[in-house]
Amino acid sequence: MTISQAAAFAGVTVKTVRHYHRLGLVAEPDRDSSGYRRYGSAELLRLVQVRTLAEAGVPLAEIGDLLDADPERFAADVADVKARLAERIAELASRREMLDRLASGNRLLLPDRAIAILDRAAELDFPPDYLAAAHEGLVLAKAVIPDFDGYLADVEASLKDLAYVELLRRSWDASSWDPDDPRLEQLAKDYAAHLIAHPELLAVPSSLNDASDGQSRAEVIEDYRHERADSSSRLAALMRAELRAAGITIR
Repeated sequence: MTISQAAAFAGVTVKTVRHYHRLGLVAEPDRDSSGYRRYGSAELLRLVQVRTLAEAGVPLAEIGDLLDADPERFAADVADVKARLAERIAELASRREMLDRLASGNRLLLPDRAIAILDRAAELDFPPDYLAAAHEGLVLAKAVIPDFDGYLADVEASLKDLAYVELLRRSWDASSWDPDDPRLEQLAKDYAAHLIAHPELLAVPSSLNDASDGQSRAEVIEDYRHERADSSSRLAALMRAELRAAGITIR
């Protein structure tokens, strides 16, 4: 049987057979009187074995030792290859999930629980620009808050407080106001009064308190909340003043 016939029998190309020869995975058969290499049953069996293991995901560099191993070692080596393939499959599945999130726009970089919060905010009629900012804020929070699930639980609880939700909506509207707009003072009073009545809304995630750089992490989040407009910064300052007057200090 010629090399082209052997390749066709094994389901590979002639180039692949020659590559196996160069790697020492399949011995080159002797030449006949006409100068052609003739492949017999031993070479064909080895070709099929190498091709099968390669298609199963065994690296070519490991196939030679695997085929030359005794049955016990062969089984152990195959189990090791299987474990590595499982890890690779899990990695590829994770990448596919990330691509799915990318294809769905705002679902990139956030777990399903955070996406559910954004969906809930949409149901509460927050405008698209607020939802976009909330998405960015959650991505940032995920990066800086060690116990992100605990943080999400606090956010979920706050969205059940419809009075607080209305304050959030008014605060977002206020970001388009002039910093000297007198309505900011009343909004700050209303907001502070609600926080005083519901101090759990002021709680700092416990994982930030436990972290050695918790103060810096909290400042990153707080800076992001108020960096979008001068009116937002003034509203935050007015709220702090109201809370300080009530004996409450926040970050």
